[in-house]
Amino acid sequence: MKKALMLLAVGLVSVSFASQQLAQQKGCMACHDLKAKKVGPSFADVAKKYAGKPDAVDYLAGKIKKGGAGVWGSVPMPPQNVSDAEAKQLAQWILSVK
Repeated sequence: MKKALMLLAVGLVSVSFASQQLAQQKGCMACHDLKAKKVGPSFADVAKKYAGKPDAVDYLAGKIKKGGAGVWGSVPMPPQNVSDAEAKQLAQWILSVK
């Protein structure tokens, strides 16, 4: 049981690291930071705003794919060149940022 929990924890860290790498590869970090506001809000602020909302992953994945404006100020976020699966992976990761 203890070994299984350790493997699960290592797996979760690996998924989180892979998702952060994806965010870096896709250019998300040019406008967003984990904890500090840049051009756009920090990922921690996004996670806090949408915490506990049942449709948060789908909503954020849609915003990543299609872009958006007005939720966090007047600077628009352009549509991002990501697959549906990548958008969902990024949204899930963003919601996990503390």
